[in-house]
Parts: sequence; C-alpha cells; structure tokens
Amino acid sequence: MTDALGPRGGRPVIPAPGRGHGQDDDEQTDPGEPEVIVAVDTEALSGLAANRVVEAMEAAVATRGRADIALTGGSTPRAMYDRLIAPALRDRVAWEHVHLWWGDDRFVPRTDPRSNAGLADERLLAPAGVPIPTTNVHPFPIDRALADGLGAGWCAAAYASEVRAALPAIDGWPSFDLVVVGIGSDGHLLSVFPNSPALTSDRIGLAIPAPAHIEPHVDRVTLNPAILGAARAVLATATSAPKAEVIARILEGPRAPGVLPGILARRSGATWILDRDSASRLSRS
Repeated sequence: MTDALGPRGGRPVIPAPGRGHGQDDDEQTDPGEPEVIVAVDTEALSGLAANRVVEAMEAAVATRGRADIALTGGSTPRAMYDRLIAPALRDRVAWEHVHLWWGDDRFVPRTDPRSNAGLADERLLAPAGVPIPTTNVHPFPIDRALADGLGAGWCAAAYASEVRAALPAIDGWPSFDLVVVGIGSDGHLLSVFPNSPALTSDRIGLAIPAPAHIEPHVDRVTLNPAILGAARAVLATATSAPKAEVIARILEGPRAPGVLPGILARRSGATWILDRDSASRLSRS
C-alpha cells in the first residue's frame, strides 16, 4: 500500500543555456510541485519505480516511436532492474525501440563495481535481462577515454555530442522521455553536488572532480541538471532514515538548488518515490 501525497500543479522551468540554477529561481516561472509517493518499504518502492519506467517507455514508443531513458546508479536501480527483467514488466516493452542513456557515471572502467553502466550490465543487460539491441545502449565513453588517456573532460563532451545528435531539444537542452535520479545524503542528484559549477554551466556534458565529502572519491561525468527541465518526466527516489532531513528540506523548504541540487527535481512532471524512513520528516496535510 502506498500513500500518495499528491501533485500540486504548476509549470516546469526550462532554463535557457547559460541561465544556471542559482538561488534566484524566483525570477523564473514557478516550477510547480512533484507527485510524492511514500512506499511501505524499499521492495515496494522498487516495484513502483519499475512500473513508472515501463509506463514512460510505453507512452514514448506509442507517441513518437522510440523511448529515450536516462538511468542512474545506486542501490535502488539495482532492485528496480530486477523488477524490470521479470516477465510481467519486461514483456510489456518494445525494447527494440528503447534507448538507454545515463545521467551521470563514475569515471571508472565499466567493469568496476562503482560504474553505473556496469550495474546495468549485471542485471538489466545480462543474458537473462531485457532484449534490447546493444546499439540502443549508450553509456558514457569512459572506457575509451581511459584507454586513450583522453580524460573526463573529453568523455563528457563526446557524450554531450552523442546525446545532442540523438534527442530532440527544448530550449537547447536534450529532452529525455524520462530521467531517473537518486538523491544523495547531501542533497545532490546526478553528479551535481552542492555549490557545483555545473549549476551555472551552459555545457550539456561536464566533468566533475572527485568529491571529498562523499564516497566514492572518484572523478565523475554528468549531464547538466538542466536536462530535468527539458525532460518529459522525472523519477526521483530515496531510501533510508539518514536522508529524511534532507528530503524534507528539498521538498518543503526554500528553493535553493545551489545548496541542495535535489531541488531541481522538485517540479511538476516529476514523481518522487520514497520509503517510509526517508519520508519520515515530511509534514502531512
């Protein structure tokens, strides 16, 4: 059983390139509020998340002939992938028309256990996983960058070019059918941490130095958080009691994405699925 706290309307903000996401967002159009769903536990959360992903794929394929989904990493996607490969959901999707992307990744080989793309390889893209063509899977070109000594900056720029060529754009930003994000204990999403220069960048792809305050301490590559405003839908997830305070600040506090980048997913057209522990500090009306 889930407790839907409900959408509260409003229009999405799509910043123009270079606009940034500082603390003066009151000058922009009100982004509205997301739908917030509280699941009874993490197992229920992963099932709800998997269903939302399938619904986004089905809708996109039906309306425009293909679906472009940006994935993430972490513990919740692992469980979500297990749900997606079960026949009940897997068989609903025309996988030959689905294209998988990543919103961010760690700058490590794809075989490294810290790799977001590698996590999908273990579950979603394994032989017993979903029947998606390999040409429809688009990880950051990290392995090539590492092999040729090209660096994270090259990797981010090359990925931005690939994304730009494949996806429609809204106000200059690539428009995914769904962007899936997790929320970190410091309020970050993608690889955009508090006070990150990515918040004011006009680049689609960015290299992010290894964060010192949160593990793993490795360099990252990320898409600009402006993709959230251009996406047809956003799915944010969070679990565990230690995140409860930051989740409450993001969803019910002042809109200051420079301090808490997760606020950029606080918008109409977004769905937040939380377990009871991570939602425990939210007020209930």
